[in-house]
Amino acid sequence: MAIIKFYNRAPVPMEMHKVKIVQKLTLLPAKQRLAKMKEAGFNTFLLHNGDIFMDMLTDSGVNAMSDNMQSAMLRADDAYAGSETFYRMRDKLEEIFGIPNLLPTHQGRACEHIIAKHFVKPGNCIIMNYHFTTSKAHVTTLGGHVEELIRDEGLIAQSTLPFKGNIDLDKVRACIAKEGADNIAYLRLEAGTNLIGGQPISYENMKAATDIAREYGIPTVLDASLLQDNLYFNKTREESLKDLSIREITRKIADLFDIIYFSGRKFGFGRGGGILVRDEALFHELEDYITMYEGFLTYGGMSVKEMEAMTIGFDETMDFDVISQSPQFINHAVKELDALGVPMITPGGGLGAHINAKEVLAHVPSEEYPAGALVAALYLCGGIRGMERGTLSEERNPDGSERIASVEMVRLAFPRRVFTLSQTEYVIDRVKWLYDHRHLVGGLRFVREPKTLRFFTGTLEPTSDWPEKLLEAYMADFGEDQ
Repeated sequence: MAIIKFYNRAPVPMEMHKVKIVQKLTLLPAKQRLAKMKEAGFNTFLLHNGDIFMDMLTDSGVNAMSDNMQSAMLRADDAYAGSETFYRMRDKLEEIFGIPNLLPTHQGRACEHIIAKHFVKPGNCIIMNYHFTTSKAHVTTLGGHVEELIRDEGLIAQSTLPFKGNIDLDKVRACIAKEGADNIAYLRLEAGTNLIGGQPISYENMKAATDIAREYGIPTVLDASLLQDNLYFNKTREESLKDLSIREITRKIADLFDIIYFSGRKFGFGRGGGILVRDEALFHELEDYITMYEGFLTYGGMSVKEMEAMTIGFDETMDFDVISQSPQFINHAVKELDALGVPMITPGGGLGAHINAKEVLAHVPSEEYPAGALVAALYLCGGIRGMERGTLSEERNPDGSERIASVEMVRLAFPRRVFTLSQTEYVIDRVKWLYDHRHLVGGLRFVREPKTLRFFTGTLEPTSDWPEKLLEAYMADFGEDQ
């Protein structure tokens, strides 16, 4: 059941669950939010969660567990080696993906580390539809380079293209011809593409791309961390799949790949990860990395309680009612804000609603991190924590200059089964207010800049007194208590 019909009004997204456990939220007064933002170095990652009203930073590890997931945690088998919990998890993943070989890890970036460590040699090329921050960092740290071959139209902020995450097949062939098939470590496809707005990739495109890779003997890798959102779009936007179940679509996708990895912090509603390896010989080659970097082969750094919960979560991910809510809430937020004139990434994708910061803060140079500034401003104007996805999330060029991002976005993540419609309406209201006062927002500059993944722990400062001026206007409309 994707959409509930209403008798006397237009449909709105419906929560297909009831709330049984709650966590109290606090909205700090506006002046306190400014003080907290200064303490955090204008980096929303460094805010304390207790100082946040609406935490829309990420969907990673913050999704709500179901009653069945929580109850499953009670039967976890704590054995260091040979835990029955592992075998239940492995068997469920084989049932869903058709791959019997599972390497457990503590989370998705551990999977990326192990895959890159095994395959990537200095000078190697890795083809991707689009990179994720950690997936690229693991490759470049080992001396490889990433070729992002997403179709050009996938980077157009506002469009009606249903699968903006699709890779450009002509570019794939051209890259293979340029690099040589032997120099391409693997083809990695991300379903859906995190850094361009959670935009999905079609099954048809995945099949065509993996067919090319197979033609040249290039290993194929699927990042399935955001697969559940992508599955929703495969079923609702891809004509050839509309009559198939989510399980059937999942299996068709899985059959295309040699390796599938996932962050259980997204896929499965828990906190962990795993690598599924089709070839048994390769599976045994990768085992050594698990014992060296993660833990024993039957827990891989995960809590067995989380593993039991995720095993139930995998089943819930195959439930269309369960995976519908997040894309529908995101679509609602995107459509409402778009109608209010706020530049959004359209169509709505998975993971979150994405604001086109490059257009909202067109007066702020890319070198002053407009998406980062807009994220900070949104916390000041409503206690909402979003995430910068733009130049601040890139690494500098070798000469020290900024690598300007293709897109500058603010991500408002919708953790699965967490927020209500009224909370979503609050976010829409505050984003609209901020957009109408965007001329008050200025840029940011680094105070302390880490060399790698600087957006996580770097600290910044405003280039002027714009935060104070913005808050002055905010309090004139809402008062000091909000």
